[in-house]
Amino acid sequence: NCFFGDIHEVLPIAKATVSQHLSELKDAGLIKGEIESPKVRYCIDKENWEIAKKLMNKLFNSINPKEMCC
Repeated sequence: NCFFGDIHEVLPIAKATVSQHLSELKDAGLIKGEIESPKVRYCIDKENWEIAKKLMNKLFNSINPKEMCC
């Protein structure tokens, strides 16, 4: 569990940017956020994180490095 202020303290980006990233992660279901007035507490949604991890592993394991450009 982390509070917004704690997260912002360790990231070298603006509060609005941190807030936007947290909002996107929450919308994706990877984190949960609870208001504990006046603070917001975030934590990882372990079940959804495991699903995302399996999907990403499947994706990256299906990529042929020889077909990648760069």
